[in-house]
Amino acid sequence: MDTLLERTRTVTWHDPMVTARAALEMNGLDLLRAMIRGEYPRPPIAELLDFQLLEVDEGRAVFGVEPAEFHYNPIGVVHGGLACTLLDSALGCAVQSQLPSGLAYTTIQLNVNLVRALTLETGFVRCEAQAVHVGRQMATAEARITDSRGKLYAHATTTCLVFPVAQKRMGS
Repeated sequence: MDTLLERTRTVTWHDPMVTARAALEMNGLDLLRAMIRGEYPRPPIAELLDFQLLEVDEGRAVFGVEPAEFHYNPIGVVHGGLACTLLDSALGCAVQSQLPSGLAYTTIQLNVNLVRALTLETGFVRCEAQAVHVGRQMATAEARITDSRGKLYAHATTTCLVFPVAQKRMGS
């Protein structure tokens, strides 16, 4: 392999359980707002893929990412997993923003439609998600990834299981 073509990237992150423990005491919206303010660290997946939570309101979450070379797959475009992860994160946070303290969620179904490829030329994209229904045991949400001109790159829906957080699991 030609070493002139080699690139490196170093990723650092903080203990994700710090934020997870805070979720025991805070409702989802307050926790997500505290993360935006930098009071809690970004989760390791956000550090790894270099995306961020930009905005959050009740039932709504917006993430953003600038596609980079390290997101590429072997066929010369951004791997679809970046869009899927961005969508899953925004969808989950839209649900989380409506949960009281002591409740958590997990994705049980994710339906993703990749409309067009992301590339370096795409530039910054936003993923906006909106909760459709948040009940005692189940929640649904929908999301879209668009560029600065509003061009659609992907859209998705999710179903999440809502459940009480086990304090023992969180190390409390």
